[in-house]
Amino acid sequence: MREAVTRWRLAYLLVALAAAGVLFSGLSSVTSVAATAAGRTVAAPAGAAHMAAPAAAERTAARDLEVVDPAAVGVSAKRLERLVAGMQGMVDDGELAGVVTLMARGGKLVHVHVAGVQDIESGAPMERDSIFRIYSMTKPITGVALMMLYEEGKWRLNDPVSGYIPGFADLKVHDGNRANGEPRLVDAERPMTMAELMSHAGGLGYGLGTANHVDRLYRDQRVLNADEPLQAMIDKLSNLPLLAQPGTRWYYSIGVDVQGYLVEKLSGQPFPEFLQERIFDPLGMVDTAFYVPEEKLDRVALIYGEGDDGGLERFDMGPTRTEMPAGPSGGGGLWGTADDYLRFTQMLLNGGELDGVRLLAPRTVELMHTNFLSPEALETMRPGQGFGLDFATVHDPATAGEPYARGSYYWGGAAGTWFWIDPKTDLTFVGMIQHRGTAVREVQGISRNLAYQAIVD
Repeated sequence: MREAVTRWRLAYLLVALAAAGVLFSGLSSVTSVAATAAGRTVAAPAGAAHMAAPAAAERTAARDLEVVDPAAVGVSAKRLERLVAGMQGMVDDGELAGVVTLMARGGKLVHVHVAGVQDIESGAPMERDSIFRIYSMTKPITGVALMMLYEEGKWRLNDPVSGYIPGFADLKVHDGNRANGEPRLVDAERPMTMAELMSHAGGLGYGLGTANHVDRLYRDQRVLNADEPLQAMIDKLSNLPLLAQPGTRWYYSIGVDVQGYLVEKLSGQPFPEFLQERIFDPLGMVDTAFYVPEEKLDRVALIYGEGDDGGLERFDMGPTRTEMPAGPSGGGGLWGTADDYLRFTQMLLNGGELDGVRLLAPRTVELMHTNFLSPEALETMRPGQGFGLDFATVHDPATAGEPYARGSYYWGGAAGTWFWIDPKTDLTFVGMIQHRGTAVREVQGISRNLAYQAIVD
């Protein structure tokens, strides 16, 4: 395996050198995907001109998302046709309104596919620069922001969250109901840690469940409310019980919204401003934000679901925001494009760097996709998987029943967007749809099968 990887890495290095005119002066340079998306010129990432030593520049130049012949990075162009056909087929069969998929290996873009429409009624076609509500794919971005502050020494993994949010110091824990139906509350055995907050093991709820007493309280009190400042969310949480003792259970939670608040508190900057200055601008993520400006509304893909007649119908998940919300959600508030998100995932696959701009150290990225769940909490996670710092992790692909290599990490959004990063295979994939229903699971699963079968070296 090591020899095979070395062969294709050498191959695409030769391609990169040729494109730069080092080997053959007559060979033109490869088109840069990072610089152009669907005809839009993207500004050079802030700080790209301040690359460090020439050696560092050479290392990063080969992993810059330029288009190459797939064979140069060990991918079969013929087999990629199956991936195109699989995505196109779900649109042609009426299962999805539209889809955009991108795949990179070895830091090079080898697959781009756009199919269908972003608005069935108007017939507006899906475009490569269509804007999607990415919902929970906001979470890894928030996690990177918090880890940037970790690297500045602002907090440590085993710190109690209450050290930064005093209201979390004496939280109670819901421990079932009494005989009369009243909830039984007990003391927390210990405070939740920052690592547990980031791995959904701190005992917080989300307000999504219907049978859980704590989730019902979240909904009744509208803990998640984008029309209120983040401080209002923290004030409400400080008076509500946990649903489990910290560290004992994985439960998808509001924890990443709390992280957005912590980014504000630890940095001294508004959360959206921090993301813009420290992540979006440096990476050239030009269309990612907590709202969609009026001039970009015609690029927004609408959300559909499966109707009673078997066809697609509009699914109401709220209006598209055109102004900054009072309480920007670190857990699910962002809109963005496939190209923007690929730049984010490639930065992580590169060990925290893209186009000469470093956001995180390699070891910090490694920490983020290391399982942080205790053995007890791991039993409540999906088979073969764990959870790191705002990413699901794959530690046993056979048990998980997926083609990921061991050590892969991923997440998705409530309207069907998805991505994964596979360091061992040196692969990242981003898929964008706007859909609610069974087709989400199907398209995501098919994409994994068809992406990996195209890798031949």
